[in-house]
Amino acid sequence: MEVTSMSQALQLHAQFLKSQTQNHQNLSNLFTFAALSPSGNLNYARLILSSNPSLNSYYYNTIIRAYSHSLNPTHHLQALSLFLFMLQSPTNHHNVPLPDNFTYPFVLKCCARLKLVPQGKQVHGLITKMGFGSDLYIQNALVHMYSEVGELGVAREVFDRMFYRDVVSWTSMIDGFVNHDLPLEAIELFERMLVSGVEVNDAAAISVLRGCADSGALSVGRRVHGIVKEKGIYLKGNVCTALIDMYSKCGCLESATKVFDDVVDRDVFVWTAMISGLACHGMCKEAIDMFVEMEMCNVVPDERTVTVVLSACRNSGLVREGYMFFNDVQKRYGMKPTIQHFGCMVDLLARGGCLKEAEDFINAMPMKPDAVLWRTLIWACKVHADTERAERLMKHLELQGMGKHDSGSYILASNVYASVGKWCDKAETRELMNKKGLVKPPGSSRIEIDGVVHEFVMGDYNHPEAGKIFVELDQMVDKLRKQGYNPKVSEVMLEMDDEEKAIQLLHHSEKLALAYGLIRIRPGSKIRIVKNLRSCEDCHEFMKLISKVYQRDIIVRDRIRFHHFKNGDCSCKDYW
Repeated sequence: MEVTSMSQALQLHAQFLKSQTQNHQNLSNLFTFAALSPSGNLNYARLILSSNPSLNSYYYNTIIRAYSHSLNPTHHLQALSLFLFMLQSPTNHHNVPLPDNFTYPFVLKCCARLKLVPQGKQVHGLITKMGFGSDLYIQNALVHMYSEVGELGVAREVFDRMFYRDVVSWTSMIDGFVNHDLPLEAIELFERMLVSGVEVNDAAAISVLRGCADSGALSVGRRVHGIVKEKGIYLKGNVCTALIDMYSKCGCLESATKVFDDVVDRDVFVWTAMISGLACHGMCKEAIDMFVEMEMCNVVPDERTVTVVLSACRNSGLVREGYMFFNDVQKRYGMKPTIQHFGCMVDLLARGGCLKEAEDFINAMPMKPDAVLWRTLIWACKVHADTERAERLMKHLELQGMGKHDSGSYILASNVYASVGKWCDKAETRELMNKKGLVKPPGSSRIEIDGVVHEFVMGDYNHPEAGKIFVELDQMVDKLRKQGYNPKVSEVMLEMDDEEKAIQLLHHSEKLALAYGLIRIRPGSKIRIVKNLRSCEDCHEFMKLISKVYQRDIIVRDRIRFHHFKNGDCSCKDYW
C-alpha cells in the first residue's frame, strides 16, 4: 500500500506493530516517507532510527540526506552529530554502521551550509584516509563545499586533480567563481567545459549566464542562449529567468523582452526578472504596469518582486506609489516587509530630499536597522548638503557599533568630511580604517569587444593598448571642452589642486573603457560598459557630452542602475 500522508503512515506503523507484521520492507518504506516526503515528519524518522540504532547504513544516510536538504541550520548540526555517532560505532555497543561513500556528500553539504571550514577539511582528510578520494560524487561535494566557504584555491585544486569530471563538477566550480565575484574566471572555465565535450544542462547554463550578467559578457550570453535552444531546455522557467536577467544586466533589454514574450507559462520568477530589468533601465512606468499585469494573471508576488517594484518607484522618485506598494505588502499579501523593502523606501525618500521623513521612517521600523540603511541616508545628506544631519547620523552609527568591520561606513564618513573641507577628520577616518585592515574596493569598469571582456581600473596603464587609450582620452577632452565641458573637481575627495583633480577625474575607469570602446567598436554600434561602483557626476556629464559630440549610443550599468546616453541626454534624467 502506497503511503500518501503522515497520518496514514502513523496508522500503518501502529498496525504493523500491533499485528507483529513489521518487516524490513515496510519499515523502510515508512521511514523513507517520513524522512524525505514533503508531507513527512523528520522527527518521526529520527525516532524510528533512535529506537533501533542497529539499522543499516541506508537509514543513517537517508536521514543525514534529509537534514542536509533542510534550510534549518539546526538540522545541519544534527546531521553532523549523527555522522560523528556513526564514526564512534567501533567503540559503542550498538553495531552502528560506519559512514560509507553515500554518507560523505551529504555531510560535506552540511559543512558548506554552516561555513565550517576546519571541520570540512577534517572530513576531507577522513575521506582520503578511508579510500573514498576518487569517488566522483564525493569529489563533486568537495568542490562544492570548498567553493561555498570561499576556499576557491582548494576547490580548484580538487577540481584539477579529478580524473573524470561530469557536468556537476564543472557547474560547482563555475558557481564558486560567480558567487565570489570572479565572473571572468567562470566564463573561461565554461569555455573549457565546452571544449571538453561535456553536455550543458540547465544548471550549468544558469551558472554561466549569471557570470555573463555580472561581467557584461553579452556575446557569451548569446552563445549560451543558442546552446540551450539547441539542447531543448530554452523554455524551462529557470533558464528563461536567467536569460532575461543576463540580457537585462548586459544592457540589451530588447532581447530580454523577446525571451519573456516567448515564455507561455510564466512563474513569479520570470515576471520578477522582467520587472527588475525594466526598473533598472529606468523604464519605471513600464515596470509598474507589468507588476499590475502580473497580478491580473493571478501570479502572487514574492519578497523579491516587491523589492524590484519598489526599486522602480525609487528610480523615478515616485514617493506616493512607493508607499502604496509598500503598504500592499502587508494588506494584500500578508507579507511582512523585509529589510530590503525598508531600504528601498528609505532610499526613495532620501534621494527625493525628504531627509527627516526618511530618518523618522528608519526609527519607526519594527526591526533593528542595519548599517546599510543609515549609510543610504547619510549619503543623501551629503548630496543634499545637510552636513549637520550627516555628521549626527555618523556619530549614531559609530555609537551603535555598526559598520565597524566594513569599509563602506568609513569611506562614506571620509567623503562627507572631505565634501565640507574637514581634511583632518577625513585623514583620521582613513587612518582608523587602515589600522583595522579595511580596504576600499577599487573602482573598475568592463567592456566587451569581439567576445573578449576588458577590465579597467582608475589610471590603468597595464592594458596592452594603454598608449592609444590615453591619446584618445586627450582628444575626447579637447572636443568636449569646446562644448563647454568643465570637470566637476568637487567630486574628487582628495586634498590637491584643481588641475590634479581634473587629471584624477579623467582617469576614472569608465572613461578608460569608453575611450577603448570608441577606438575598437565600429561607428553605429552601441557601447556597453559595466561599472562596479556608482557613477560620479563628472563621468555622467562626460558620457552625455560624448554621446552628443560623437553621435554614439552609450549604455553604462553602475551599481545603482542603467544609464542610456543618447544625443546628450540620459535615460535617468539626471536622477540617480
